[in-house]
Amino acid sequence: MKFSKYLWDKWLSIIIFIVSYFIILEMFYAFQIPKSLNIATGAVLFLMGICLIFVDYFRRKKFYEAFIYHTNVMDQKYLVLEMLDKPNFYEGEIIYQNLYEINKSMVERVSEYRQNIIDFEEYIEMWIHEVKIPIASLVLMCHNDKEEIDEKYIKQIRRLDSYADQVLYYMRSNNAENDYLIKETRLDKLVKNILVKNKDDLLENKIDVFVNVGKQRVVTDEKWIVFILNQIINNSIKYKKSGVDSVIKIEAEELEDSILFSIYDNGIGIPKKDIANVFKKTFTGENGRKGAKSTGMGLYIAKKLCAKLGHQIKIESEETAWTKITIIFGKNNYYRM
Repeated sequence: MKFSKYLWDKWLSIIIFIVSYFIILEMFYAFQIPKSLNIATGAVLFLMGICLIFVDYFRRKKFYEAFIYHTNVMDQKYLVLEMLDKPNFYEGEIIYQNLYEINKSMVERVSEYRQNIIDFEEYIEMWIHEVKIPIASLVLMCHNDKEEIDEKYIKQIRRLDSYADQVLYYMRSNNAENDYLIKETRLDKLVKNILVKNKDDLLENKIDVFVNVGKQRVVTDEKWIVFILNQIINNSIKYKKSGVDSVIKIEAEELEDSILFSIYDNGIGIPKKDIANVFKKTFTGENGRKGAKSTGMGLYIAKKLCAKLGHQIKIESEETAWTKITIIFGKNNYYRM
């Protein structure tokens, strides 16, 4: 709060004070008040005016500077009143009280909005659980009557099942910590689950899979990591290169403080300009626009869940040649004690 601007704001009061000051001095002179008393009274009035200005300025300065400072440094600016002392001047009290009412109204609206979002998410999650039952029944029926049902219908049902899973995990990703079951898990078991789940697509696309993960164990949530790996495998299948023998290699490498789990494919690769954006929400890139239909959500959800689980995920690729996605699992000796 600048003193010069404060004085400029008070210009009318200052002018009135100065005019009143000289009127009083003229009245003293007109009534022939002794000169010494005239001078003393003038000095006292002048000092009183100066003191009033400075006292009023510093009272306001303390409140407004605290208000500006906390507003600038706080992330959640609507909580600024929690950091302020109630002001001891009338204008400040009016501002403080009205800010309190505004903040109260905003908190109530935000709470109402948040509850609506929670209700909607719970409904969508419940709906997905319900719709997955007939989808699972259709998958089983197609599997049992594979020879009688056209392959294109089976393929679309599998896609429908995959997209339902994607929506479900996306809805849960904001509160994934509420559904964690962190434990030591064997990588070969995870890989087996993924390959069984994608067996039909792998056979249909004539993709050879080579696995070399040994007996490595990682600390993670099995359900969430299976979903993440499934998204990666689906992309490897979706973006396979025609005219060559398609290959997916799944490998694990143990380092001193981590385990690197990588999935490599010799598919169409990713353009260099798209690499930095593949984990962004709804980003489909050049491949997604000109080739397979893509939502741009699979890798976004995978990265988000990896962050929740404490894992890292990175991607390397060369256009028209290969793509390699690596998940880095940190070691935790607690589970080996």
